[in-house]
Amino acid sequence: MTGTIKKIVDGKDFGFIGPDEQKPGEKDVFFHKDSLVEVTLQDLKEGDKVSYDLESSDRGPKAVNVKRA
Repeated sequence: MTGTIKKIVDGKDFGFIGPDEQKPGEKDVFFHKDSLVEVTLQDLKEGDKVSYDLESSDRGPKAVNVKRA
């Protein structure tokens, strides 16, 4: 899947991705810094394009294998 970094939470180790095929009312996808591949949280900024896989968690879907697109 592909999307855009919507928000990186300062002082925390996570952020949110807006999927390219996001439908109205759908939430952005959570990602943790441990899910990043070949990039660090400090390398990313809001608006960057990324690719990722979805994985289920107890709080809903989360992005894993997050890379710059």
